[in-house]
Amino acid sequence: MSAARWWHTPRVFFAPAAVLMIMAIGGRFTLDRAGFPDLAWVDLRVVGLVAALAVLVVDIARRPATGLDGPRREGWLVATVLFFVYQIASGLWAPPAARVGPQTLDLVLMAALTVAIYLYAIGDPEQAARNAFWLFYVAAIIFALAALFINGPGEQGRYSAFGGGPNVFVRIQILGIISTVALFLHYRRKTLLLAVPLFVLGAVLSGSRAGLMTGAAVGAVALFKQRRRVRPGAVVAACLALAVAAGVVLALAPPAFTSLFKERFVEQTVQQHYVSDRTSIWQAAWKLAVEHPFAGTGLDGFYGTIGVNQNVEYPHNYLLGVAAEGGLVGIGLLAAAVVLWATTVRGGGARPRWTGLAVAAAVFVALDSLFSGDNYDARLAWLFAAIAAAAAVVPSAAETSARPADSAGHEPGRKLVTP
Repeated sequence: MSAARWWHTPRVFFAPAAVLMIMAIGGRFTLDRAGFPDLAWVDLRVVGLVAALAVLVVDIARRPATGLDGPRREGWLVATVLFFVYQIASGLWAPPAARVGPQTLDLVLMAALTVAIYLYAIGDPEQAARNAFWLFYVAAIIFALAALFINGPGEQGRYSAFGGGPNVFVRIQILGIISTVALFLHYRRKTLLLAVPLFVLGAVLSGSRAGLMTGAAVGAVALFKQRRRVRPGAVVAACLALAVAAGVVLALAPPAFTSLFKERFVEQTVQQHYVSDRTSIWQAAWKLAVEHPFAGTGLDGFYGTIGVNQNVEYPHNYLLGVAAEGGLVGIGLLAAAVVLWATTVRGGGARPRWTGLAVAAAVFVALDSLFSGDNYDARLAWLFAAIAAAAAVVPSAAETSARPADSAGHEPGRKLVTP
């Protein structure tokens, strides 16, 4: 296919992104949650993965040859897969009460999702990133409306949607804000910003202090890095927009908003310094890590050793969970994956904007995972990490055309390069 013609054919289709993202956003979803208790054994994630891999194979097979494939640094992906494999293997020495089967399925699905997203994104990183941000933008709107008008507040007065917890809900809302920024910077359509007040309202109503804190931290760092490019007029406009958003939030907020804000953020956080027993849970996880320093207690060892007796599902800290259940080996593999990934995305590659936005999304979920969630709840961090890596390593058309041909007159082929 000629270079002029391939522009009329999309490098990647929307369908693989839709199936993969819906699978990631939906989380654990068995048919009993849809009202079919007799079919509780049917895990829709497995169905979604089979469908996703099928459409991905079709998408890869029909991609036009453009000569844009070249050397790529993918050592981070190798280290990531090894990390997942080690976690799965650690089920061999897990305690008897550990839920090895369900946890193994979670890790297999998360590993497959990460690799599949990367294979999808390298076809056209910019289009893949746009598809991802569009899907999270729409998902955040749907989740916010469902929380407000269908599910309502839970027992603690905190809002969530579709059976997921408030801590998952706040991640979708903050990712909706990041997606809004990404789409606005690309399309320059102010109508996209109309959803921001809804996302802010949803994030606050979730009552997730960690989610709001990490979201604000990521936003502050992003603004600091762009300080030389930001004009004074843009700062004033942003402040006015935030003021308007705050007013809209107050106007649209349900009556429970004031009481939730006062109880959750003022009384519990500021006055009582309440942290939902996180410190005691983290201390227990740290003790396990110290007692089993090399290989850890095994997959789901925290629950099998401590949680089963104290009714605590997981350590509520991704790093402590890995240390307690995987020991120094697990921490070492995770550190290798993170360091190699950071080296890969550093500088942004040929698409610094899309790389930076995907990095911001991945870092937000990763930081929030230090306060809540289990292994599978970190899947969105790995998802955006894969998109960021693809955006950074795939060369642009200009870079590829500038490469010298080999002795046979052909462009260099794809090969695996590890830093």
